[in-house]
Amino acid sequence: MAQRWGIVWNPTKIDEDELRAAVDAASPADTEILWWETTADDPGRAMASEAVDAGCDVVIAVGGDGTVRTIAEVLAQAGDDAPALGIVPQGTGNLLARNLGVPLGSVPKALDVVAAGRERRIDMGWSTTDEEETATGFLVMVGFGLDAHMLSETDDELKDKAGWLAYVEAMGRAVAAAQTVDFTIAIDGGDEQTLIGHTLLIGNCGAIQGGVTLLPDAEPDDGRLDLLLVSADNVAQWAQTLRTVVWDNGIRRLLGGGEDTVSTDSAQHLTGESIEVTLPAPVAFEIDGEEAGEVSRLHVRVQSAALRVRC
Repeated sequence: MAQRWGIVWNPTKIDEDELRAAVDAASPADTEILWWETTADDPGRAMASEAVDAGCDVVIAVGGDGTVRTIAEVLAQAGDDAPALGIVPQGTGNLLARNLGVPLGSVPKALDVVAAGRERRIDMGWSTTDEEETATGFLVMVGFGLDAHMLSETDDELKDKAGWLAYVEAMGRAVAAAQTVDFTIAIDGGDEQTLIGHTLLIGNCGAIQGGVTLLPDAEPDDGRLDLLLVSADNVAQWAQTLRTVVWDNGIRRLLGGGEDTVSTDSAQHLTGESIEVTLPAPVAFEIDGEEAGEVSRLHVRVQSAALRVRC
């Protein structure tokens, strides 16, 4: 059966001739291809909406995490008959692609995955901050504290040259900037509780760059969100936290040496479908690896089975 592909691509991330040649080579002979470029003012929302209205079978996001997230928002809000999402990762983090096994670093291989047609239905998270009335979608994780400080401290020019290694350069400044705070949290409509920490991550997927898995129980199709609260404030606690993330909940589990996620006093794991957080003052906030200003109130929820993704 003939397919209709909608290509929504970021012209700052890839050469047009290279992309068109790869699409021509990967798409079945009877595929109709429709093209939309993102702009500085619109990272893909209007383009994805036009692709839905045009009856595309799949909308392929060619760009970084911001492009993928914007297009996914539109598809998740389009209902059960929405097109599938295809991903050609061209960013720095490429976080959803990493978590779903979409090939990185090869446009032809990523397009081959789209052409193969195998799909996985995944959840999508939605976050509302402070006085906002419109929720913002996320596919991997949102959070405040150390990770958000690290993003705000990262040099954009270095990121363009060195990729994810630029985040390492910013880590030292971020550790100094992240401060432990008392905040309240309510999970799934339960009673508020007060927690203390400098970093809270809420995720739909758990893997980030460098092969590190921060949320080992996070599955993109389980209808739940996973939380990691980090409160390390001295060298010994940081060493314990790193051991927990890298060894206990990382390598050891991959080797079959443990099934249950390990929590410690400085790295606590929680889970829920809806989370309300209130902070005493605004702190740096991130969405899917991108700086998103500051937040003092946060509501996060999961939309179960929101998207069909070719992966």
